[in-house]
Order: sequence, then C-alpha cells, then structure tokens
Amino acid sequence: MTDASKSRYLDRRSHPHISTLILMAGASAMAINLFLPSLPAMAVHFGAEYSVMQLAVALFLATNAVMQIFIGPLSDKFGRRPVALGGIGLFCLATMGCLAAPNITVFLIFRMMQATIAASLVLSRAVVGDIYSRNKAASMLGYVTMGMSLVPMLAPMIGGFLDQTFGWQACFWALLLMGLGLFTVVFFDLGETKESSGLTLVQQFREYPELLTSPRFWGYCMASALSAGSFFAYLGGAPYIATEMYQMTPATFGMFTGAPAIGYFAGNFVTARLAARLGVNRLIIWGSIVMVIGLGGSILLHMVGLGGPFTFFGAMIFVGMGNGLTMPNATSGMLSVRPHLAGTASGLGGTIMIGGGALLSILAGILLQGAEAPFPLLWLQMTCGIAGLVAIYLVIKREKSLAAAGI
Repeated sequence: MTDASKSRYLDRRSHPHISTLILMAGASAMAINLFLPSLPAMAVHFGAEYSVMQLAVALFLATNAVMQIFIGPLSDKFGRRPVALGGIGLFCLATMGCLAAPNITVFLIFRMMQATIAASLVLSRAVVGDIYSRNKAASMLGYVTMGMSLVPMLAPMIGGFLDQTFGWQACFWALLLMGLGLFTVVFFDLGETKESSGLTLVQQFREYPELLTSPRFWGYCMASALSAGSFFAYLGGAPYIATEMYQMTPATFGMFTGAPAIGYFAGNFVTARLAARLGVNRLIIWGSIVMVIGLGGSILLHMVGLGGPFTFFGAMIFVGMGNGLTMPNATSGMLSVRPHLAGTASGLGGTIMIGGGALLSILAGILLQGAEAPFPLLWLQMTCGIAGLVAIYLVIKREKSLAAAGI
C-alpha cells in the first residue's frame, strides 16, 4: 500500500502519479468518443451505409473485449509497464493506418487494431489494485475515473469542431498526437508495480477458472458490465437519434452527447469521497437506483408528449451518474476477490464489460431502425439498470453466506 502524495511525477522509481493513471484510463474513452460526430461524414467519404460505418464503434468495442482477455494474464506474467507501452505503441501505428485507409474495409481493419489502447485502461486499474486495499482502491479508482470522465464530456465537442473545421481526418490526427503524448508520459512515469507471477504464460491463462468459478467475481463483473452496457447502448443509438430524430449538426450533437459525462464526474466524485467509508456494495446499489430513476423519468416524459433532445440527453446524466457510482466500486470488488490475479481479473472483467457493450451497441442500432422516438434505447438501458440491481443483491447475499460459514 502507498500514499499517492509520495509519487514523484516522471520518476518511475516511485509509484505512478495519479494524473498518469487518469491519462491511461482516459485514452480508451477518447478513442471511442472523439470521432462520433464524424460518423455521418465518414460514411459519405467512404461511400458506405451508415449502419456499416457504425461498425467503427461496435468492432472497436468487440476487439477491445478480446484484447483484454490477453492483456491481464500478459501483465501478470511480464509486468504492467511493458504491456502498457506495447499497447499504446500499436495504437499509434493503427491510427496512422486509419488516416491512410483507401476504403471502408481497410479503415475498419485498422480501427479494430486501435483497440490495443485497451492495455492502457486495463492496466491503469490493475496498477491501482496492486497498490491499494479494496475500499481504498475504490476511492482511488473514483478519482481516476472522475478525471477520465472529462474525456467523454469534452471529446465529442472537440471532435465535432474538428470535423466541421478541418474534416473527419483531423479527429484521427488528434488521436495520434494523444497516443504519442501518452506513450511519452507512461515511459517516464510508470515504473513496475507487479512482480512476475513466476508462472509460464500457459499456467497464467490456466488461472482463469479460479475467477470463473467465483460467484462474487461474477456478481461484481455483471454489475459493472450492465452499468457500462447502458452507456454503450447509448453510444450505439445516440448518433441515429441525434441526426434522424432531432436533425442535429455534428457540432451540436457533440455538445449534447457529453451529457453522461456530467453525471459520471459527479458519481465518481461521490465514490472517491465515500467509498472508503461506506463500502463498495452500498454505492453500487445507489448507482443502479439512480440510473433506473433517470431512465424511468425520461420514458414517462416521452409518453406524455414532453420528449425532445433535452429530455433524452438529460436522462443520460443519470446514466452517467449511475456509471460513476457503480463501475469503480464494482471494479474494485472484482480485483479484491482474488488479489493475486488482479491483472487477470481486470482483463477478464473488462472483456465481459466491453464485449457486452459491443453487443448492446449493435442491438441499440438495430432496435432504433425506423423508430420515431427513442423508446427502444431507453427501455434497453432501463433493463440494464434493473439487472444490475439483481447482480449486486446476489453478491451481498453470497458475502453474508460466506460470513455465516466463517469463510
């Protein structure tokens, strides 16, 4: 365990500075959100249907999920630092490929390769798990993701401005500069926080059953995945709703689409301040309830004829707040179930979360085709919130039974 205040910036002999962890966590969100307002223009540029262009989000998320299966065990075996630097370096190369792509097929291939930035997100969480105890880790993850929450708030606005001013390629030039900057910061600031497990790579992957047979791991994992799934469904459906239902320009959509990040920032602030005192389970419950209340209110307002951009995007503030309360606490819970497998747990949990998110993103796009109001997306998100409540209830029930048995 350590005190973050003892970190010396750009000195990898000390523990990494919290700003480095924030940048590592935020890079993946930047790669998802920055170019969203450009999707219609990119569809025109590549001569592709919008549904095909939307795969730039879904395929990135799906590849991101697969990558995380390997990132966790690799980092437990070889250490956090080399795996993080390798992932960021490959992201930079893939971004250059996106800029040079002559057609939609090549673009989507390089877009999938950009998912190596997942190493940055997975390992920012694993580093926190290496250094702090469970409730303290939840608090620190709250601070990390609170800073990260500014990314989905600002990235679409910046992306919309870049698209309208310079064209969609400017978004990918910005991602390339971000990747190069992040590589530099991580190289100089992130020392190694995890000693090698001493296992071969094959043995490391054989540790997965220890997590997969843990009901508590699954409960925390599903609480996190369902909360995040509500947001990923939003990513898949919001561009269609904004352009087809509300006729927004890319810049206007960029301003509105950052709504969840406002709530995400607030939720993470509460987590950072209260997790160590209240415990992770209680805050996960609060997060699911906040999400359900916000979405339920939006559905009712649309039913009585008061729907519109402010009603729809306003509800996403509650979704973001629910994510801010749920995800860092559920992640900390996952890491604490088997502390010696923190990297593997972070990777596996991320795989399930992002994989589910990719499916929900695609499902949202399918459900909204031909819809005249955002009801399909809102009901899908509401279902995620209710299922998340069930998941954390089962965790609490399991922990009580273990305590009663003296385990």
